[in-house]
Amino acid sequence: MKKTFVFRVGLALACAALLATSVQAKTLKISHVRPQDTAIDKDLRWFSETLAKASDSKIKTKIYPASALGDYTVVQERVGLGAVDMACQPPASAADKRFQVVYFPYMVKSWEQARRNYSAGAPLRNVVAELYNEQNIHLLAAWPVYFGGIALNREPVEPGNPEAAKGIKLRVPPMKTFQLLADKTGYLGTPLPFSEAFTAVQTGVVDGVIGSGAEGYYSSFRDVTKYYIPSNTHFEVWYLIINKELYDGMSPEQQKEITDVATQFEDRRWDMAKADQAANEKQLADYGATIVPVTDEQIAATAAKIKKEVWPQVLEDVGAEWGEKVLAAIKE
Repeated sequence: MKKTFVFRVGLALACAALLATSVQAKTLKISHVRPQDTAIDKDLRWFSETLAKASDSKIKTKIYPASALGDYTVVQERVGLGAVDMACQPPASAADKRFQVVYFPYMVKSWEQARRNYSAGAPLRNVVAELYNEQNIHLLAAWPVYFGGIALNREPVEPGNPEAAKGIKLRVPPMKTFQLLADKTGYLGTPLPFSEAFTAVQTGVVDGVIGSGAEGYYSSFRDVTKYYIPSNTHFEVWYLIINKELYDGMSPEQQKEITDVATQFEDRRWDMAKADQAANEKQLADYGATIVPVTDEQIAATAAKIKKEVWPQVLEDVGAEWGEKVLAAIKE
């Protein structure tokens, strides 16, 4: 019996050593959704280079931009399965509707409040980590992107009035939060995959896009964006994630190395994200888009309507009792 126990312990240690060695030997694939030389691409290159220098084990990574490994919904599934090692992207709700909670419209009002809620240790951050963990994914860091808005290929209609019927078709991501957000503010929401969105605007199937912000519209829609409405529709955060088995198989030293660099990756982004949003709005304007002014009072009126009419429906979709607990823990 004792020999069997010793054998099993030895086998477990050997397997752990083998996994750690394999991490050192292989080049980890990191997927993201934007083209090369965009902000996330540059930050991931910094992460990759810093990790290689900082780690005694020389953890190597290779970045695959512009959804080269698949749409973000597919990549999330593949990270869980271990077919893709890592990714930095928005969470997908296809496999678990509860991920919609991070997209609740008008959930936070400012960059300062956003940082209090999405940073490590915050209740909302812990909820996201738990949801990923259930999909065999380990959350390493958050990458705050922007407060969202609406990009249009035609002149807006009463953009600050949520009660006005606008007769404007908007592509919405295929999730209830954005569908209801568009419909309840007077637009005609049309769910389409991200890969089809540009062509849909270009050909007139839809008149614009909701679900992104100035950075996303400049990166992917600037040629079909004539107007941009910075209405703070939602706060978007992407997450740096890694296959859980891969992470668990690392040595404690490797786990510390990758976690430390991921923390630096996140902190750097929080320090520059607000200015980056303003810079992207300016880039859209310089490219020819009209930035449509929206007042704080108009945003507040829209937020009040959405919280009253949209939040209860989305809560039913994610599980009312669970969702209400998450929202109750939001820090002001």
